Amino acid sequence: MARDPFGLQRSATPDPAMVEREVRRFLDEDVGPGDITTARVVPAGATARARIVARETCVVAGLDTARAVFGALDKAVAVLSCSTDGSRVTAGTALATVDGPAAPILTGERIALNLLQRLCGIATITRRYVDAIAGTGATVSDTRKTTPGLRALEKYAVHVGGGRNHRMGLYDAILIKDNHVAAAGGVVEAVRAARCAPGPRVAVQVEVDTLAQLAAVLDAGVDAVLLDNMPPATVADAVRLTRAHARGADCWIEASGGITLANVRAYADAGVDTISVGALTHSAPSVDIALDFVL
Repeated sequence: MARDPFGLQRSATPDPAMVEREVRRFLDEDVGPGDITTARVVPAGATARARIVARETCVVAGLDTARAVFGALDKAVAVLSCSTDGSRVTAGTALATVDGPAAPILTGERIALNLLQRLCGIATITRRYVDAIAGTGATVSDTRKTTPGLRALEKYAVHVGGGRNHRMGLYDAILIKDNHVAAAGGVVEAVRAARCAPGPRVAVQVEVDTLAQLAAVLDAGVDAVLLDNMPPATVADAVRLTRAHARGADCWIEASGGITLANVRAYADAGVDTISVGALTHSAPSVDIALDFVL
C-alpha cells in the first residue's frame, strides 16, 4: 500500500465553537420565537429525568453534539453518557441520561435526536463497509457528498465508524476531475498548472475512467489517481499498470463509483489503497433512537 499523500493532518473531532454555533442555528429553525406546547403545558419549575435509548443495533456517534443541544437551552440540564462514540451497541442500550428542568429537555429533544440518529446512521454504515474489507489493507473513504451545513459532523461520524476522511472541502486538496481537464485543455496541462501555481505544495490527484487515461496521467506525474466507475477486474489491471510505471510505485490509488457493500471487497482485493463511498453520507439510513422520560 502507498503512503497517503494527503496526510490527514486535520483533527476529526469537530471544533466545539462550530458545534455550538450550528446547534444554535438548528434550534432557531425549530424553536423560532418559542416552544408554545412546552410553555403552555409544562409547569414552571418542573424537573425530569430521561434516557436516550438505541432502538436498534448501531455504532454510536454524536453524543457530545446532543449534549450541546441541551446545554444551549439551559446549562442546568445534565447529560451523562452511558456509552462512547465508536462503540457498537444493541437495541435497548441506554446511550445517555438527561436530568434537569423539564422544559429545555422537551424543547431540545427533537434536535438532539435528529443529530444523534443521523450521525449514528453514518457511523453504522461506515463500520459495515470497514468490516467488509477487513484484512485487505485498504481503507474506506468519505466524499464531499454531505448534507450542507453538516459536513464536519458527518465526516466525524465516518471517522468514528472507522472510515478515512478525505478532503473536507475544495480548499485542502487538489482533485482534478474530467471537467477540470476539459477546461484546462488536457490532463497534462491541468497537472502542470496545479504543480506550477504559487503557494505551498499540495498533493495532486487526478480522476481517470480508462486505462489509457491512467497511463497519460502517470506520465504527467501525480501523487494520486482516482479510478472512477471501473469494474473490479479493470481496477486490478489499473493497479498493476500503476505499480509497474516508473512514476507509480508510490502513487496513491483510490477506487470510486458504483461501490456497494456487495462488491466493496472485490475492489479492496484488487489492491487499491482506499475506496471512496458517497453512500456513507448521502444514503445512510438514520438509526432509531428515542428519548423517554423516566417516571
